[in-house]
Amino acid sequence: MTDAPDPAADPDRAASASSRRRWPWIVGGIATLTVAVGAALAVSGLTAGPDAGPTSAPMPTAAATPSPVPTPTPTPTITEFPANTVAYDPAGLAQVDVFAVNAGLPVDDDPYAVPSEAIATPRAAGAPVFADPTAEPIGFLPATLPFDGTSVPVVERQEHWLKVLLVGRQSVPSQGNAAQVAGWVRAVDVDVVTSDAHVEVAIGARTIDIVRGGERQTIATDFAWGADATPTPLGRSYIMTTRVVPEFGYTRGHPIVYLSVQSPTLDGFGGADAAVTAFHYHDERSGAISNGCVRVDPAAIAALAELPEGTPVLITP
Repeated sequence: MTDAPDPAADPDRAASASSRRRWPWIVGGIATLTVAVGAALAVSGLTAGPDAGPTSAPMPTAAATPSPVPTPTPTPTITEFPANTVAYDPAGLAQVDVFAVNAGLPVDDDPYAVPSEAIATPRAAGAPVFADPTAEPIGFLPATLPFDGTSVPVVERQEHWLKVLLVGRQSVPSQGNAAQVAGWVRAVDVDVVTSDAHVEVAIGARTIDIVRGGERQTIATDFAWGADATPTPLGRSYIMTTRVVPEFGYTRGHPIVYLSVQSPTLDGFGGADAAVTAFHYHDERSGAISNGCVRVDPAAIAALAELPEGTPVLITP
């Protein structure tokens, strides 16, 4: 990354990943984590068209009674996916983690909606991940990962299925869409707890709020965000992991709150093949100056660090 340290460069990862994956893959500031928290979330909106009703009522005229025309039977829309009880071998599925680049992972299709108040965590060894609940799985989310990211916010809930946000990317920026990804998991494969908070970052207003039960706690009225060439990702994501990384002096010993989303412009950072974004402390923390991370003051990062993994984060322009 750019501003914050790379959770993948953590010593815990060295044994299983490689010595080249170090905290520097997080984008943001000096060594900034690209708190592209706003993971590269893209802005979208709905536009209502003008009312096209008639300005006056037409005079009725006599007409022959028309012959009835059969009404075609509409094709039913699937609202609930059927249960799937197939046992899948995790070894045959691509792992979904912060380093994953999996073309099968769909990009979040409603990036500005706030997720439901639910966080899912895989049971046992983990959960198969599906792009389409009626098809075969395209990945596997383990119950634990070296850099976390396994507690995921639920964005749609059915009896047998949950749609959740995920770590990893569909593509790197130079080759496609690196926005926040999502996927479906089976309800029987996860445990679900209620989330009591989410974070809202408004770049234009320069405010960061923690929202609990509809009540807002404003924890920042100014902060730094991504420069034009390395913007903070917009839309929704979630807290992947929170860590203190003493090697990153610019944090002054404060925690780094890593997000699930990665830079919309950087394929990797600091020699690593990931470019995650994050919230973190920095002495310089006002305006569009970071590599994508959101730089905040000590009080704000302390408040954010208290939130559990899986907490939804929404970043708007």
